[in-house]
Amino acid sequence: MRLNRVLLSTVLVVIALVVQICVLARLQLPGAVPDLLLLVVLGLALVYGHTGGALVGFGAGLLADLAPPADHAAGRYALVLCVVGYLAGLAKPESGQLRSAAGPMAVVVAAAIGATLLYAGVGILVGDDAARHVGLGQLLFTAALYDLLLAPFTVPLIMGLARRGENDRMADSTGGTGTEGGTRWITSAGSVRAGRMSRFRRPGRAARFGGQGGGLLTKATKRTGRIKDGRIKLKGVKRL
Repeated sequence: MRLNRVLLSTVLVVIALVVQICVLARLQLPGAVPDLLLLVVLGLALVYGHTGGALVGFGAGLLADLAPPADHAAGRYALVLCVVGYLAGLAKPESGQLRSAAGPMAVVVAAAIGATLLYAGVGILVGDDAARHVGLGQLLFTAALYDLLLAPFTVPLIMGLARRGENDRMADSTGGTGTEGGTRWITSAGSVRAGRMSRFRRPGRAARFGGQGGGLLTKATKRTGRIKDGRIKLKGVKRL
């Protein structure tokens, strides 16, 4: 990943994780907890594509696994967000612009349900059956509902920041600065100078000088001699 992507993703993931642990997890809502970290991964994956989405998802999930008060095995949520980020990146629009809000909202609902199922499935494999006691149906419904209500306020903002960083990078790469821009500047400056110098030239001046020179030579020849067969015959001088 490029440096600007890494910096932006790191800042957004850290902010989302702090807000989720310090604010959203303390709301004591029934069922699941609103997953702001998942929405950040989805927003970045819809701009960066499947490879960038998988990398951002893995890093965000690993950070969530290690941040207190994590009570599950490290790497469990990293696997979930890595898979979700990869699949969400496949839904990236080819033109880079979203035609409607229905697509991202559908991605959010599918990601919320898929992440909950995958997290519960991995938990069953490692011996954590907490999802059975809470109720998997209630977790799926509340996770999709909370993330869907939170998505309009977060996903467009995250996608806008990521797209702005991509546009700035493209503008820097084709901004016309450096040696190529300096060459164009020198060329344009030379053409301007040439145009200015051409204004001071009077048309036909050299021709008039040549005509005047030719006239003076003709007059001098008429006075001293005559032109015959391409040779000048002077008065009082024998012809060679």
